[in-house]
Amino acid sequence: MSPNSPRNIIIDTDPGQDDAMAILLALGSPEEVNVLGITVVAGNVPLALTAKNARKVCEVAGRPDVKVFEGCDRPLAHTLVTAEHVHGKTGLDGIELPDPVMPLQDQNGVDFIIDTLRAEPAGTVTLCPLGPLTNIATAFNKAPDIIEKVQEIVLMGGAYFEVGNVTPAAEFNIYVDPEAADIVFKSGVQLTVMPLDCTHKVLVTAPRLQAFRDFGTHLGDVVAGWLDFFERFDVEKYGSLGGPLHDPTVIAYLIKPELFSGRFINVEIETHSDLTRGMTVADWWGVTNRAPNAMFMAEADADGFFALLTERVARLNG
Repeated sequence: MSPNSPRNIIIDTDPGQDDAMAILLALGSPEEVNVLGITVVAGNVPLALTAKNARKVCEVAGRPDVKVFEGCDRPLAHTLVTAEHVHGKTGLDGIELPDPVMPLQDQNGVDFIIDTLRAEPAGTVTLCPLGPLTNIATAFNKAPDIIEKVQEIVLMGGAYFEVGNVTPAAEFNIYVDPEAADIVFKSGVQLTVMPLDCTHKVLVTAPRLQAFRDFGTHLGDVVAGWLDFFERFDVEKYGSLGGPLHDPTVIAYLIKPELFSGRFINVEIETHSDLTRGMTVADWWGVTNRAPNAMFMAEADADGFFALLTERVARLNG
């Protein structure tokens, strides 16, 4: 793969309006990222809905050729926790879309991850988890040989200063399956993490929302409907000027890493405590002797991020 070739990625996701925006950003950026496939996992809503929603997003983007694979329907060790209170009963509330016509692939998503990493040259596939890490951890447990073949994992999850959005200590994606997160964070794979500290810097303000309406296209109306619904929860919760747009930061980092900054630190996952289960214990100040294992982002150029997102989504002809 030449230095100027697009980076091969697998998007692992639980759509979710912000997941949908991440998928659109990736599909609108073929020069930088090549989506080998989308694997879905239970998270924001149950698996049947995340599988439906991922295909809706591909179809509304005009990309029914993208392969979507159904992965794990529950966390490794605990009962599934979902987030309909944020995303609505469908997971993509905000605008009515028809059921998808494009099929799910027959292969299981975990097996797709394994087979792809085994088939591609080592160090040429980046995993982009946007939800709970169940599929990735299951693949690592089932086929440990693939771990050293992963180029990088860029994920949305966790927090340090912002701490939790589902409990006082835990961010949703990590909280849903901390055992899976623990496996991934201890895997030795190069990790880049977009925590709440970073994603809360990219707010969907009224002018940024209007920019999508101004497309004058069906896709622009769909995006505006999603974001208008999605942000209502966080605006009410935080009293901010707009809701944070979490998951597209993962794809934006792959396209324009200069939009983000952070520190390479040690991050451990709390799996035992009832009080802090799912917490990303981030040694931001280097107060332990634990070896750094994750690039933990803290800052984002919000104007640059939304300029990129708006430009790339506008390219799609859905």
